[in-house]
Amino acid sequence: MKQSTQLPAHRRVPDRDGAATAAPPSARTVPRRRPASPQWAAWAFLTPVTLYLALFYAYPLYRNLDLSLRDYTVRSFVQGDAPFTGLKNYRTVFDDPTFAPALLHTVVFTAVCLVFQYAIGLALAVFFNQHFRLSATLRALFLVPWLLPLIVSASTWSWMLNSESGIVNAALHAIGIGPVNWLTSPSWSLASVIIANIWIGVPFNLVVLHSGLQSIPAGLYEAAALDGAGPWRRFWSITFPLLRPVSAITLLLGLVYTLKVFDIIWIMTKGGPADSSTTFATWSYRLGFGNLLPAFGPGAAVGNLLVVAALVFGLVYVRSQRKQALS
Repeated sequence: MKQSTQLPAHRRVPDRDGAATAAPPSARTVPRRRPASPQWAAWAFLTPVTLYLALFYAYPLYRNLDLSLRDYTVRSFVQGDAPFTGLKNYRTVFDDPTFAPALLHTVVFTAVCLVFQYAIGLALAVFFNQHFRLSATLRALFLVPWLLPLIVSASTWSWMLNSESGIVNAALHAIGIGPVNWLTSPSWSLASVIIANIWIGVPFNLVVLHSGLQSIPAGLYEAAALDGAGPWRRFWSITFPLLRPVSAITLLLGLVYTLKVFDIIWIMTKGGPADSSTTFATWSYRLGFGNLLPAFGPGAAVGNLLVVAALVFGLVYVRSQRKQALS
């Protein structure tokens, strides 16, 4: 026997006069969709960054490490059948007579450039922080070396430091000093590329340190001036300590950049004469691409030494920042 289904009767609702009226049937409640998990949204935003890092950082580092552990030739580089040699390429690099001079030049080049770039950049940042007339215009002009392509800057310095027709030797001749073989003398070639790199790196330090000075409250300087502190006292007691976090990241970025400087040195001196301005960056390029018979393995090994050096200094910076945050 079939059981008939009956729709529910309309509920009678009394109106203001007491008469009962039929209320409309209640609408069926639709269950709401649960909102998407925020974890999926986070992974969606992280996916492009992860792919970028994997393709342009992780994979090139892996390939460079693989190059340094195998005996690659031009044929095996194309076909991919290079035999595994372990640390042989690193031993070849350490036993090479160019290793010690290149290491010394890399350390001197990096240290001198960092010190002068930071010192000059900090002095200019403090100077332009006074907000005098035309300060913004002059500060913009100091950015020109940073905005120029490196090949233009290096070519300009090569012309200026030319032994015969350079403007620097012409200025020295005007004050009674003999010509200097800036680019062709083993005694001056490293100093020449250091001067050019300092000139290029000062604007970066100026911009970052000037932005750090903007975050220091002006009331601290006013209170120190009321207490009788002079300009040097205010600098060493207020500016320099409060600028320490910005200075740390400025020096770290400058260190990583200076370690891998190649184009300036290669255009001006090509690492010579007699390897007098050869650094790890130029040596790595010359081993891998500067000869008729390229040594891909040793060239990649030298490049990995630069990566390890930058990584070590980066870890030191992270550790120091963590200690400072905990203290």
